[in-house]
Amino acid sequence: MKRFTATLTFILLAAGAAIAAEPTLEVKNKSSFTMEGNSRNPFWPIGWKPAVHSGSDDHVDPSIPASAFLVSSIAMQDEQHFAIINGQIMQEGQEFGLQMSGQTYHIKVKSIEDGKVILAQRDQEIVVVLRRK
Repeated sequence: MKRFTATLTFILLAAGAAIAAEPTLEVKNKSSFTMEGNSRNPFWPIGWKPAVHSGSDDHVDPSIPASAFLVSSIAMQDEQHFAIINGQIMQEGQEFGLQMSGQTYHIKVKSIEDGKVILAQRDQEIVVVLRRK
């Protein structure tokens, strides 16, 4: 055990001497890189675009225009109200996704009335009028 300790001590001393003997480097010109906010990151592969984050609570969504929706039919019978919105049959309280500008917005059918549908997206209400030919 004494021999192992002596050998280890010698190795550590030799390593310390080697580290102390290394010359220090003086940096004369330090490189830097700054990029404007709207520029494409040059380190991304050509043609690659970052993933769009949707559905986060801190992201502020732009106003969705009523023209993004097409209500082609409304059917009301007793307490059941149905509407065809963008080619899909929807009823009150149903939620669906709207893809626009590379993002998916969560829309809820708030109410279906005679001649119009009221949609909700977060705190925004969107009134879409029935399209008549």
